[in-house]
Amino acid sequence: MGEYDVMVGIPSYNEADTIAYVTRMASLGIQKYFSQYRSIIVNVDNNSQDNTRDAFLRVETSVEKHCITTPDGVRGKGNNFWNLFNFVMESGARIVLVLDADLKSVTPEWVERLVRPIEQGYQYICPLYTRHPFDAAITNHMCYPLIFGLLGVDIRHPNGGDFAFSREMCSYWLDRRWEESTRQHGIDIFMTLHAILGGFRIAQAGLGTKVHRARIPNLGITFEQAIHTLFSILVETREQWVHRSTGDLTTPFKFGQEEPCMPHEPQVDLRDLKSKTRAEYFKYRDLLRAYLNDHAFNKIDRMIYMDYFEVDTMFWTQVLYMLLHRFERESEQGRKEIIEIMKPLYYSRALTFDYQTWRHDFAYSEECVREQALAFASQRPYLLGLYSRDHI
Repeated sequence: MGEYDVMVGIPSYNEADTIAYVTRMASLGIQKYFSQYRSIIVNVDNNSQDNTRDAFLRVETSVEKHCITTPDGVRGKGNNFWNLFNFVMESGARIVLVLDADLKSVTPEWVERLVRPIEQGYQYICPLYTRHPFDAAITNHMCYPLIFGLLGVDIRHPNGGDFAFSREMCSYWLDRRWEESTRQHGIDIFMTLHAILGGFRIAQAGLGTKVHRARIPNLGITFEQAIHTLFSILVETREQWVHRSTGDLTTPFKFGQEEPCMPHEPQVDLRDLKSKTRAEYFKYRDLLRAYLNDHAFNKIDRMIYMDYFEVDTMFWTQVLYMLLHRFERESEQGRKEIIEIMKPLYYSRALTFDYQTWRHDFAYSEECVREQALAFASQRPYLLGLYSRDHI
């Protein structure tokens, strides 16, 4: 116990081409800012078949390195975190930071900005990036506004991927209920939600621009796992947030870089996104009719057939709240179907936002994201009304 002061975790799966750079930057950050501590860099891997482990171990560092892997066939970022959290508890590490293995923009300063707040008594540090709005669609249109509107906490990147936390947080997370989606890509939002709901001291670290392997917007398994985890925790903990005053809003303290820098602009093919949206819509059209009310379904149906996308902020807010309310009452099969039908809806909202903002600068896009979060807060009574109707 107490073997390490600082531990850097790098979760990975087939990241042989990028993990060396992240490892090198982590080592330089520790050497530059925290050389007085005994530290270790841990690669928590999913038994990668591209020599990720060898690429990690070959990096010359001044910091000790260690590898942990899941068994053959066991995948999932959350399973990597499960291994990391347990290693933290076994080794007694006081401060932990996690860096995505595909980062191209990480610097030694990221290490300092994430670790310093934990030194000062904070228990969970979220990243505060400058990210192009097209590169953070799940965050912008679902995770950020729902946490803002329902929990009253203004954490801009609640599922950003790069965090710092205390040993006490690891113990708390290990004691929560882990669904299968949590053991996959739902782990980031799982961590943030439980840090908020558990009453831990939270801050944000300004890290500048995040450049990585962007997926724009992600509509695959990552979307399903992240949103299933988000919705599951929100409905399970409803009694903790349902009575919160609509005027309450907490903004965690911000460390590090204050001035936003220009974000990396990913390539976006809007015609391809429209084609995928229509394909997903017709795949789930019958389910959409079953789960949406007539007004919402008819609006979406006309939109798809007329080939225009106008899922405005208020409509999107009410649709998402409607599905969250329905999610709580459904069987596991019904919950899976709700996640499926969210795909064309989410795509439609992302397209609407992209068309609205693509001609404008980053500041305008951020203002639109903020206005959307405020809309979720203002429409909170709509969701509460749905719950009240259940008791009539």
